[in-house]
This record gives sequence, C-alpha cells and structure tokens, in this order.
Amino acid sequence: MNSFLDIHTTEKSELRGMIESARRMKEARNGRPKGAPDDELPLKNRMVALIFEKPSTRTRVSFDLGVRQMGGQTMVLSGTELQLGHGETIADTARVLSRYVDLIMIRTFEEATLQEMAEYADVPVINGLTNRTHPCQIMADVLTYEEHRGPIAGKKVVWSGDGNNVCASLIQAAGQFGFDFTFTGPAALDPERVWMDFAREQGVAAEIQRDPAKAVAGADLVVTDTWVSMHDPQSAKERRHNQLRGYQVNKKLMAHAKPDALFMHCLPAHREDEVTSAVMDGPHSVVFDEAENRLHAQKAVMRWCLNV
Repeated sequence: MNSFLDIHTTEKSELRGMIESARRMKEARNGRPKGAPDDELPLKNRMVALIFEKPSTRTRVSFDLGVRQMGGQTMVLSGTELQLGHGETIADTARVLSRYVDLIMIRTFEEATLQEMAEYADVPVINGLTNRTHPCQIMADVLTYEEHRGPIAGKKVVWSGDGNNVCASLIQAAGQFGFDFTFTGPAALDPERVWMDFAREQGVAAEIQRDPAKAVAGADLVVTDTWVSMHDPQSAKERRHNQLRGYQVNKKLMAHAKPDALFMHCLPAHREDEVTSAVMDGPHSVVFDEAENRLHAQKAVMRWCLNV
C-alpha cells in the first residue's frame, strides 16, 4: 500500500514515474471535453474520500474531476462533518473510512492529523496539504517546468517570500529531482533547516540569499506564494506585508533571471502584493498551466497509490 505523504519520503524513481505517468495521461486526453472519461478507467468501481478541514478551490476541483475522469467516484467531506479529533479520534475515523473507501485524500492543518490518518488507515492516504508541506502542488510544478523547458535536474530554482509549506515541498523536490534551490526572504520566515539539510544531503545546492536581486540572478524558475493566510489576524497580515514588501516578484526582479526563466505561483494570488500583474500575466508566467497540471499530477499520484 502506497501513501503519498511527502516528497522526501517517496523514492526518487517513484516520483519520476508519477511525473511521466501524468504527462502521458495529459497527452492522451487530446483536448477532449473536461468531463469526458479517459481511455483507461483505472479507478472504475473505486471510491475516494476527499476530506477538507481547510477550504480549497484547486485541490477540491482537481481531485474530484481526476477521480471522475478515471472512472471512480468521490465522497467529499468537510472537517465540520467529520469533527476530526473532536467527536471521534482521528485513528478511529481512519479505521471506519477504510471500511468504506479505497483511497483517502486529506487537506488539513496539522501534520500530525495526516500522519495519524495514514498510520491507522487500511487504505492509501494522500497529503492534499498541511501547514507544513504541500507535495501535490510541487509535483504539478515539476510537471509544468519540464513541459516548457525540459528536465528540471541541474536548473536553478528561486523561492522569493515566505518559507512556508509550499516552499518546504519545493526544497524536498530539489533533493529528489536534482535541481539547485535558493531561498530569498526575511530571516524570520526562513524555511525549516531540516529541509535545506535534506536537499544538501542529496547533493544539490540549497542556499539562502537575503538580497533578492542576487538570489534571482541566473534563475531558471522563480516561485512565490501569498504572504498571508485567510486565517491570519489583521495584525499578522500587516506585519507580513512589512516583512516581505522587498521580496515582491515584479518585472525589475525578473529581469535578473535568465531571459527564458519561468514564473510560478500556486494560487490564489494577491496581485500587487507578492507578485505584480505584469509578471502574472507576462511572458514568464505559467501559473495557469501550473494550476491545470494539479489535475494531471494528482491523477498520477492516485494511480501510484492504488497501483493501477
């Protein structure tokens, strides 16, 4: 049984296989209507539980549609419906759901919730996001980069802003896919040292550069994310803006990257905060290809989990 919990805990060869599987499935659709089934129906007669403690647009739609395209059915559950860890222990919820469904995707707050769900479930569990990591997003990002520019191995990827959960998974991916990583942002928002150490142990460069212009120099890919969460109080939002204003991705910053560099953002974006519309809608941006590729990458992850 394969659970997809984090990029650094999944074998490199398995990650590469998922990227190739996603590419093949995307190409095989050949522009057919979005709701049309795939030629193959690997999830036929399979039921997938999609649990959302945190609200979502891309994760919900892409997982739901992906299951349907592959012939399966979904059961979408909110955290309030399940009362995870309140009305019933997470372990017991995992045991019960395992009697009903073939696969569980959970988008939650605490990493411990994900880990406990995976420990006690008798079916595979997919990390749809936690406060600490977001592996499905980065699988889509790798797919997107390679779709446009070929192999990501050996390239320079720069993260500008807050060393958050998406950043954490990107650093893990640097080690697993073999690209160099540079973080630029305020020291108070540095990514966890354990992820930087992991990437270095895999033989790639992983560094912190406070000067964003120097960080982006020669970059093949520049990535950012929103500075604030919808759950942050107003005081925290104001503090984040003050900390991160100098790390906005704008045309001036992108000019330091390679001429053919790409720009990514996992969305939703707060335009004119972490990134300007000139960059979001400009020639470097592949953000909407990136959003679409959540669908294809996650279909590959689900097939890998179920070995179908």
